[in-house]
Amino acid sequence: MGATLPRPAGDELIGQLVCYGRTVVFTEWPRAESGSQGDELNPWGTELFRTLAGIQPRTPSQQAAYSKWLDQRFERDAARIDRIHGAVGIIPNPLWVVLIFISVVIFGFMLFFADSAERATTQALLMGSVVSVIASMLLLIQFLNSPFHPGVGGVRPVAMERALRIIDEELRAEDRNRPLPCDAEGNPLR
Repeated sequence: MGATLPRPAGDELIGQLVCYGRTVVFTEWPRAESGSQGDELNPWGTELFRTLAGIQPRTPSQQAAYSKWLDQRFERDAARIDRIHGAVGIIPNPLWVVLIFISVVIFGFMLFFADSAERATTQALLMGSVVSVIASMLLLIQFLNSPFHPGVGGVRPVAMERALRIIDEELRAEDRNRPLPCDAEGNPLR
């Protein structure tokens, strides 16, 4: 799509888009995993906007491509906001208090439900099954509350990595090997 826009701005947009993706994968994702993302902007998002704002589309195909770039910019911004919001956890503390309180009440109920005529293994099995279900649900909720972590089940930037591979393949196929304005991790070269 950048090829449809007037040159050299179209080529600049493609390079900046690759740098944006690299910054997400190699800078923002590790920050999300460590909980240190904060409110920092992706510098390439700003560069993309500046470059796009300087383009004056003249032909119908350029106008359509320009409009699509604007739409995708808003989609990128919304996805980034979702990533940042999800990295800090979305379950409020009062809900955790209520969940733990409910768990304690159910456990206490199970204690009073015990029948002295039953064998200890039967009572342990009944209580253990309820406690294990409650503990599993609390662990699952905690996992969903903080999905950005490097371990098993952690959310990975798979879609962004795939998009970067596809862009690289398309650029090679079109023989457009212009130097990018960033290094392999998305850091600006200037």
